[in-house]
Amino acid sequence: MTERLIRFFGVKRLQILFGLLALTGLGNLILNSVVNETPWAQDAQTLLVGVWLLGSIGVIISALDAFERGRWIGILIPAVGAILLGLIFPDMLGLTLGLALGWIVAGVFIFRPRSPEEYRTAIRYLRKNEYQQAVDEMTALIKRQPEEAGHYRFRAELFRIWGKLDRARRDYLKMIELMPDMAIAWNGLAEVDLQAGDYHKAHQSALKALELAPKEWVTAYNLGMIEDRTGDAQAAVSHLQQALDAKVPDVRHRLLIYLYLSRAYARMGDMPAGENALEQLKKHENGLTEWNAILKSEQAETLRQVIQADIDTIEQIINGELTLAGLA
Repeated sequence: MTERLIRFFGVKRLQILFGLLALTGLGNLILNSVVNETPWAQDAQTLLVGVWLLGSIGVIISALDAFERGRWIGILIPAVGAILLGLIFPDMLGLTLGLALGWIVAGVFIFRPRSPEEYRTAIRYLRKNEYQQAVDEMTALIKRQPEEAGHYRFRAELFRIWGKLDRARRDYLKMIELMPDMAIAWNGLAEVDLQAGDYHKAHQSALKALELAPKEWVTAYNLGMIEDRTGDAQAAVSHLQQALDAKVPDVRHRLLIYLYLSRAYARMGDMPAGENALEQLKKHENGLTEWNAILKSEQAETLRQVIQADIDTIEQIINGELTLAGLA
């Protein structure tokens, strides 16, 4: 359960959640001891409950992807409004809580994702590591809807987890055939070729993905990672900085970016810039907890093959066993 929470929220968001709970809880305990003597104490307690509620919802929503974020904002905002109304007018609290709960239950069904049943069945098989059955579900769907690029994308991801990189590559190529300007397809193709160790093909696909989506951090990040592997330090610095400028949202990817920047600067002989990157890396060491939780999964085998050596290198840096000069 702890690993699942870390994977979903990330270490920083979990710290914010626990800190918010601790601070508002402590404030309520202190106010509770003086509530009979201080007229405004009860109002302050209500305010603290509201801060905890809104803050927790904000943290949870920030951890969701764009689609789920919009879905839950639509579900929760009316419910939160009803609860806050009840806190302001305590006599109505029972009614507003009932309304809030009723809306949440209804909203889950109203805003339910309308993905085909095959996706849900494939995910159930995936969770049990039954990859062939998961792929079979998507193959049946593709036969019925062969022009839907998203079906090929999901099947490609199943193949990648299964370690069938050639078959994943064919699905990404089919996506490109259907939609040549789809950056996601080119980016997926670059990731597959990176996993397969074909850096030349990976670089060409990653360049195309960045051309199509220049403001997306992940396209610049993947290109910088590939250039780290090929030793093109100057290009790696440029693209990794481009990724940072696009606001990489999670600490674990920023951690890897600062490793690749440190290595690139060391290769270029720019030791001051390399030391600065190493300092940033150490500030992001919480990302190690996230990566270690993710990489323990049986389904992370192909990911381990790509970044496990980088994670080991970061641990050596954090433990003082490796210096900047050793990265060159």
